[in-house]
Amino acid sequence: MSLVQRVTSIEGTDREPPRLPDEWRSPSLTPARRGPGNYGSISAFPSSQRFSQLHGKGSSRSLRRVISYDALPRSQQPSQATHPTGGVIPYKVPNGKRIVQVIFTVISCWLASGIVFGFAALKPVLISEGVYRELCTPEELIAGVEVCYEQDLRLNLFFAIASTTCNVSALPVGTILDRYGPRVCAVIGSIALAIGSVLMAYAFAVPRFDGYIVGNIFLAVGGTFLFVPSYSIANAFPKYSGTIVATVTGAFDASAAVFLFYRLAYESSNGSFTPEKFFFGYLIVPVVILLAQFTLMTPDGYKTIPQLEAKLEKVEDSTNDVHDSDEELSDTEVRQLRARRREHRESKLADLESVVGDAEFREAREQKEEERHATSGVWGALHGRPALVQMLTPWFILITVITVLQMLRMNFFIASIRTQYEYMLGSDSAARTINSFFDYALPIGGVAATPLIGVLLDNLSTADMLTVLVCLTTAVGILGSLPFYWAAYANIVLFVLLRPLYYSAMSNFATTIFGFATFGKIYGTIICLSGLVNLFQPAIDALTYEALDGNPIPVNLVLAALGFIFGVILVVYVRLRGRIVRKKQAREDAQVERMNMIPESIAESDFEE
Repeated sequence: MSLVQRVTSIEGTDREPPRLPDEWRSPSLTPARRGPGNYGSISAFPSSQRFSQLHGKGSSRSLRRVISYDALPRSQQPSQATHPTGGVIPYKVPNGKRIVQVIFTVISCWLASGIVFGFAALKPVLISEGVYRELCTPEELIAGVEVCYEQDLRLNLFFAIASTTCNVSALPVGTILDRYGPRVCAVIGSIALAIGSVLMAYAFAVPRFDGYIVGNIFLAVGGTFLFVPSYSIANAFPKYSGTIVATVTGAFDASAAVFLFYRLAYESSNGSFTPEKFFFGYLIVPVVILLAQFTLMTPDGYKTIPQLEAKLEKVEDSTNDVHDSDEELSDTEVRQLRARRREHRESKLADLESVVGDAEFREAREQKEEERHATSGVWGALHGRPALVQMLTPWFILITVITVLQMLRMNFFIASIRTQYEYMLGSDSAARTINSFFDYALPIGGVAATPLIGVLLDNLSTADMLTVLVCLTTAVGILGSLPFYWAAYANIVLFVLLRPLYYSAMSNFATTIFGFATFGKIYGTIICLSGLVNLFQPAIDALTYEALDGNPIPVNLVLAALGFIFGVILVVYVRLRGRIVRKKQAREDAQVERMNMIPESIAESDFEE
């Protein structure tokens, strides 16, 4: 699963560390005095402006921003996080149409966004159809093994490459989304899905045509291009954006069931519903999605909450009812004109509040967000820093190492669950039953875990959340190494709950520590590294087969141990650094308070030459 495919919020606040006004750092302004109580000259500005600049710019504040998925932002242009552009104001589109758009987006994600992660359900069909059976040795064919060594390795490579593609493709998807909007992404995604479906269908229909891996790559690319822009549909109903984000995320998790439903149909038809029929029939999904982009969906999406709040602030200003040109009119005409302006402004205000919420609603939302920031204990630790500086810190290095290890473990388990339990339980039928249970549990667990994820992230500090993750990942590693039926089922239950929890917690960690402004670069790097390391999964499969005679326990224990060690290091680091971060921010806030208490008389006298 790609990290970018489970974000906890598409917008939020970044902490702006206190800084001196830009004017104070201007080369043209040289300090006039450096003695105690003498601040340097700012006499280039009228005294009436200097006081407001001191208090407005020399402050610690939180700025609401949207996630920028662009991993390669252009230096000459601000990112979408800091300066969101485009979009339609929600109230200009009828409620009914927006509701249909949300429903369609959720269904599209359920049918297309992450179907490649249903590999465990599709694998029995691939084996039954004899995919890569030609790689088996004559001895294995004579013995009648269900799946031979080389065949299993190639099938697992089939999944590993698709998983890697999901991660790496998030880089261009994020860049295209921020620069060209959701419609361009959806069109590209639909075309990629269609190409993948055709390649997969012909690979099954024409025995000599090996289009499985390439076809699966296109399915993975198409899913990412369709899914990443889907989060923006939450802006259609800003008051309910959290619920919509959770629903879209749940749809991604549920998309793993597409191959499960096909496998059930395949088995019930005794194989007559062949894969080529399924993939040719699946073409209707990208076709419908493509048509909907030009008939139902809004081309550039909807304006973000920061954009709407900027408009709200403007229409709340009653001084906009007064124009300089009013002096040319009579008193009666001025009163009538200003009354019309006020009515128009209040009408726009009502429309905006209908989608954003009234002042009380917005205040409650901000208070809740501030409580979450306080609960985290480390919010804003690296906000406002350049991405490169953030990447050189232990915060980034440790979370990247842990994520790489966890993604490798999870994808290794998904690809080889059946062969692992065939060895540990010594029974092909038992392994098949456990594999079937996993096929159902994976999509259900992702959806069921969503409410729990919200509760944990809202009420646990970052350090406590990481502690929970370390405990769960260690438990999964231990249970996955025990050759017992009860351990197998317990392992699957914990695994399907841990998977979405882990990715959501890491998304929350990134915005909490690094901020929304650098999200694209930070996540882009983590995603790329995780995807590239995931290409070593076939090597782990080969190690398990050849050096360990099919025994997966040593690999599971080693990966669990490494995850535990680095996880404990990260938890300890976060707890220790959290104290330093809080003390530093307290000093900065106190400094801001002292600056804000400077009397205007000082600003107008002592700050002059």
